[in-house]
Amino acid sequence: MGCFTFVKVMMFLFNFLIFVGGAALLAVGIWVSVDGGSFLKVLGPFSSQAMQFVNVGFFCIAVGAVLVLLGFLGCCGAQKESKCLLLMFFAIILIIFIAEVAAGVVALAYSSFAESILKAWATPALQTQYGKDDVVTKIWNSTMTELKCCGFTNYTDFTNSYYYNSHGNSYPPTCCRALNATCTQSDAQQSDVQGCFEQLLSTLKKNANIVGGIAAGICLLEVAAMFVSMYLYCHLDKNIR
Repeated sequence: MGCFTFVKVMMFLFNFLIFVGGAALLAVGIWVSVDGGSFLKVLGPFSSQAMQFVNVGFFCIAVGAVLVLLGFLGCCGAQKESKCLLLMFFAIILIIFIAEVAAGVVALAYSSFAESILKAWATPALQTQYGKDDVVTKIWNSTMTELKCCGFTNYTDFTNSYYYNSHGNSYPPTCCRALNATCTQSDAQQSDVQGCFEQLLSTLKKNANIVGGIAAGICLLEVAAMFVSMYLYCHLDKNIR
């Protein structure tokens, strides 16, 4: 078996696994988005931990769809020896790689800018959707419970919000350290529960080695995928008989 044939077979097998994994993730994402209740019943005792996953069903669908597309392009490109499909595969991987690098640079070098962007998205949701929209409410409840935080910045994100006005001028229970029936402004102020953005940054810093290792591994896989696709692309003409 020549080098070209070996790389072609490995390209096909690797992308077939990506395709299968993406299809499974896509199916689960659709399942939890359409009928999250039955999904939680299947998990049984693990249902509380799964709530985080259920709340990001649409994210799973998006990631699964991208993986299915990449797997399909990679498999067909290698099997059919199609320059067009291999080039499309390379282009998509390159776009994802550039987006990840750009996001990482912005997050590290311009953390205050990233915070302002996230705050511009999060604050209106907390003001108008929390307590009204089930999806937004579940996502924030899960986040605040898991991270032991309150709001994006702090409890003031809920002041005069839909939740605040419809619950007798009170804040979500997670904004108070003592789990009282109602969390008043004085209770929230005395509790001084940290905002979720700062708590998330603190958690990421504590696990910086793990996060960095995962990010580096993903980047290496993407670079390897681009290299292999370009190798096949450049050597196709030499292998045409």
